[in-house]
Amino acid sequence: MDINGNVDAENRNIEMHNKHGRINQQWDVIYADEWKGEPTKGELNEEFGLYVERPFYIVSQLPSNRYLDLINNRDFVIKTKNGRNTQTWWFDQKSLTIRTKLNNQSWDIKSAGRTNNMQVWSTNSGWFQIFKYGNEHFCNIKDANRCLDVHGGKDEEGRQVIVWKQHNGKNQKWKIVYLDKAEKDATSGLNEEFGFHINRPFYLVSRLSMKKVAECVGANNIVIKRYTKGRAGQQFFFDEVSKTIRSNHWKNYAMEIQSNGGSSNLRMTSGITSRWW
Repeated sequence: MDINGNVDAENRNIEMHNKHGRINQQWDVIYADEWKGEPTKGELNEEFGLYVERPFYIVSQLPSNRYLDLINNRDFVIKTKNGRNTQTWWFDQKSLTIRTKLNNQSWDIKSAGRTNNMQVWSTNSGWFQIFKYGNEHFCNIKDANRCLDVHGGKDEEGRQVIVWKQHNGKNQKWKIVYLDKAEKDATSGLNEEFGFHINRPFYLVSRLSMKKVAECVGANNIVIKRYTKGRAGQQFFFDEVSKTIRSNHWKNYAMEIQSNGGSSNLRMTSGITSRWW
């Protein structure tokens, strides 16, 4: 008995073939009264090291402990925790793939495994989409020596994540934090690292003689104006999840250095990314 073409895919034909001893001709006999079945939702798949359909974060063990995330909703990077669905993952027992909460697409080594670049893609359960978790590593099912890796070991916001030969460096080590066990983000109090009180509106008051305040105009531009009582566009607050300064009027807009930090212009922008700029 031979699985045609050694292709491990749903509905692949089984045929008879000359014996060659490869794995697509190897079978285990398991009697029905001993069959344990597959783990169901909430149960641990011991072989893959993951709980079925239990959402989780993946946290790099580099010093900044950034989270596995997606850029352009497609390619793998590490970012500061930001609460977006691009940082939430789950394990699907049917496909044996890790999927994103964003759109349920699966981990995928680009070009059907012929590169080192990672993305999410439509689920097909090819070997290049299947990974096991163990000893703080995510390793490919076909080549266990090929692991999820922060490229170049650089612990920086938006750094690319790839697959690379296992070497046990910290840039290949990851912690899983299941959402039902994750610490809740603070909603008040002082963030000592950043120096702001969380979600507490504040003004940015110039020390020039007129003591004007910063104001967010038209959701984007930041200018100085005379203080106006109750004007929300002159108020800002610190968001603990994204670690950004947001407008108290346009709450989904955060302060940003324009051109991905390559400009001297400061503005407010939507689509908060938690990048360094």
